[in-house]
Amino acid sequence: MSSNKLIATAKANTNIALIKYWGKRDEKLFLPMNSSLSITLNNFHTITTVEFREELKEDKLIWNQAPGSAKELMKISSFLDIIRKEAGASLYANVITENHVPTAAGFASSASGYAALAAAATKAIGLDLSPEGLSKIARQGSGSACRSIYGGFVEWQKGCLEDGSDSFARQILDEKAWNVTILSVMVTAGQKKVSSREGMKRTVESSPFYQGWLDTVGEDMEAAKKAIRNRDFEFLGAVLEGNALKMHATMLGAKPPIIYWESGTLEVIHRIQDLRQEGILTFFTIDAGPNVKVLCEPKNEDKVKQALMGLRSVQKVISCNPGEGVKYLSEHLIEWT
Repeated sequence: MSSNKLIATAKANTNIALIKYWGKRDEKLFLPMNSSLSITLNNFHTITTVEFREELKEDKLIWNQAPGSAKELMKISSFLDIIRKEAGASLYANVITENHVPTAAGFASSASGYAALAAAATKAIGLDLSPEGLSKIARQGSGSACRSIYGGFVEWQKGCLEDGSDSFARQILDEKAWNVTILSVMVTAGQKKVSSREGMKRTVESSPFYQGWLDTVGEDMEAAKKAIRNRDFEFLGAVLEGNALKMHATMLGAKPPIIYWESGTLEVIHRIQDLRQEGILTFFTIDAGPNVKVLCEPKNEDKVKQALMGLRSVQKVISCNPGEGVKYLSEHLIEWT
């Protein structure tokens, strides 16, 4: 970054939750009802450049090489307001962002998007933040973004304070410490009818099963962290699979019920269970959508991938491994004149 320009560029990877975050205790501050645990991935990312300029009268957004919509710009500006307040500054910014996250793959691009935006904007405006501090800011754009600040295996601590100052992510294990394969299995499906945000809200407000989720998710977190510390793939797989099924069970109890699964989702689940019966350790997890994420050991990646590609409802399988946390780039997407 040149000394006379308030500009920075950051790259952040997306992540997949192994122990899910489902439900908010504060909608505005993105404070979760429970702690969660994720793996940052190496193949899906967002790169964002932010430049603050004195002559600007409003924020401007270029999104995937086109002007951002009014709705997108409003969200970005609201988030930049948090950073401006933190820095005690009132400058507006040019923001250009490139998303390398296929939306149909079922990975939330908001995680990498707001992690990259938080990193670039705070650096450009001159804030010198610790990873913990950056995680707190990213969380206020998208909850899962707080986990994408770090590489590898990451825990988001829910916190209990009203102002959210104790709700941030921390790294459990870096991306080089334990290699696993994460397969994104894209099944035939239409646009989902209930957004994740609406799904969470409806579940918290109306599902009789939600309290059971809160009562047991802490145990899932501790079990998963123990499995990661011990590099126990089978134990971790059993915990994350059970956690995902439990989350979807809470949605089935919502009024009206929320069903994200399609026939292809079930076909993949049954195939994974069959592979385990055949002696190949592999496990599934499902977020708020029909696509399935499958974890396996790298030695079994080709076998598992081949088995899944043989299913009628599977359109594509994309391989990932643990990826790095936020990184600053010296080359900017655009330097405005």
